[in-house]
Amino acid sequence: MFGRRLDPLHLLFFRVLGCSTPLMTFDLPPVRGRLTHGKLLSELTWLRVGGPADVLFQPADLSDLQDFLAAVAPDVPVFPIGVGSNLIVRDGGLRAVVIRLGRGFNGITVEGARVTAGAAALDAHVARRAAEAGVDLTFLRTIPGSVGGAVTMNAGCYGAYVADHLIRARIVTRQGDLLDLTPDELNLQYRQSNLPEGAVLVEAVFEGAMGDPQLLQERMQMQLKKRDETQPTKDRTAGSTFRNPAGFSSTGRSDDVHDLKAWKVIDEAGLRGATRGGAQMSPKHSNFLVNTGDATAADLEGLGEEVREKVLQHSGIELQWEIMRVGEPR
Repeated sequence: MFGRRLDPLHLLFFRVLGCSTPLMTFDLPPVRGRLTHGKLLSELTWLRVGGPADVLFQPADLSDLQDFLAAVAPDVPVFPIGVGSNLIVRDGGLRAVVIRLGRGFNGITVEGARVTAGAAALDAHVARRAAEAGVDLTFLRTIPGSVGGAVTMNAGCYGAYVADHLIRARIVTRQGDLLDLTPDELNLQYRQSNLPEGAVLVEAVFEGAMGDPQLLQERMQMQLKKRDETQPTKDRTAGSTFRNPAGFSSTGRSDDVHDLKAWKVIDEAGLRGATRGGAQMSPKHSNFLVNTGDATAADLEGLGEEVREKVLQHSGIELQWEIMRVGEPR
């Protein structure tokens, strides 16, 4: 049985990196993809912060991923990440095997009104490919990140959400089995889903209304223009920091959207442009947390918690993080 153990050289390595917790060394099964020990996750996240992962696994293909999960010891923690667009990894890093999908998991095919996309496919690429075929998935065009994260977070904008269009999601379970899940089985809700623990999402099938490709392209251009005018797209951010307080209906669909916005309650508490170390709440859009250049994960998370506390004091509203925060402090 593959397990884990500490290694004296690895203990030295984590001390050099300044981690408060030892990097763990795992006895891992052979793979055809790539295993990298001590990979700095700051190199993989949009906010460019985060300590090392014990191991980064980049599977060669689906069967490589299945074989790995089936063979690795059950007590070895695994953590799938996409392109790190909605993620803060704390400065001490992540005690796990981090699984990152790449080539082999980013295909996009269109058949009629249905679009099948690998989990590593970028949301923007899916929207463009669909529009070329006359399928309206334009809401994905301005969502940062990849399909795996979009499904996991039930991402949405401009009045449409993944839950409105998802037909099924394919996952590899922690035991290495392939399983197809419906939106109901995923229990998609506002910015969340119920993926089985340790599962890795590998593919999703969407369905959109048919439309004129030229009009769909024009709509996406308008959306991009609006986004660039209202959001700090040139800054180092991870998208919206907090969920809108009211969210939407328990079905996770776009039929019950409320007007209360996180940026509004942050503004009312006087926190637009607030700073902490190298972190800032964007002056352009106050629900965007920005790494101004030298922020640590502690700066970013600390500023976010300060905003939550002050908004609660000012309005009685308890903001909930939309950005996922994982790992351990330095």
